Amino acid sequence: MCRLFAFVAPDRSSARRELGHAGMESLLSLARLHGDGWGWAAVEDPGMAPVSIKSEHTAVADPRFEAAVATKARAAMVHLRWATAGLPVRECNAHPFHIDGIAFEHNGTLKPIEALRTLLSPASLTALSGDTDSEMYFALIREHIARGRSLLDATVHAVRRLREAFPFASLNAILLGRDQLVVVHASASSFLTEHDLSRLLPLSRELPSEHNEDYFALRWRESADGTIAIGSTGVTGAGWTPMPAESVTAIRLDDRTRTTVELSSAAAHG
Repeated sequence: MCRLFAFVAPDRSSARRELGHAGMESLLSLARLHGDGWGWAAVEDPGMAPVSIKSEHTAVADPRFEAAVATKARAAMVHLRWATAGLPVRECNAHPFHIDGIAFEHNGTLKPIEALRTLLSPASLTALSGDTDSEMYFALIREHIARGRSLLDATVHAVRRLREAFPFASLNAILLGRDQLVVVHASASSFLTEHDLSRLLPLSRELPSEHNEDYFALRWRESADGTIAIGSTGVTGAGWTPMPAESVTAIRLDDRTRTTVELSSAAAHG
């Protein structure tokens, strides 16, 4: 499980600027638990390929993390990893995964992982660089892209297939391409296991107060200048609005136009 943050701005901004002092303090407090790696990806201007950096180390006191969240771009995403029990802490398992001009980060666990493997082609399985279910999730989306679907359509098709196979899993994810940010909020039936809760307990007093109340929530906020930000529970605060449940939302990088697809119905435009 992990923490996610992303933004799309009308002019170049940074994660540090969009989070503000309080938001950065919350993010760093979360990194004390979600300390199994961190990552960042950004698009400097619409149409450009994303750039990314990631590490297997905690973001706390990492100068590369400080530099990344201060880097200005039109859109960026940040990930703090809390490794699923049994999966190793290695750089190749940190998020975002960045392949073919798309960066991907996920918050959730897809078990059993062997059932997930059966959904992928032999070529996708061979191309995996790490051990995580999240990388396989991303691979399934790319399989749909290879068949000619857009990033949004590919994501919707992959998420619908995964929801059938893993009805209680959190599929929350953010993808960043050259022209759009895609946000998956699909965790209505997800919950933390007893094992996860036991790992939370020692740090409960150090984490943001709402962190455990709805761990898998994703919320969004539009600032006065038109910047759209998305964040996990604990990263967000007052004035943030819940993302539509069981949905996939695409945000254009050039004008921040939003398109939301409910996973059980057709598209709706915002």
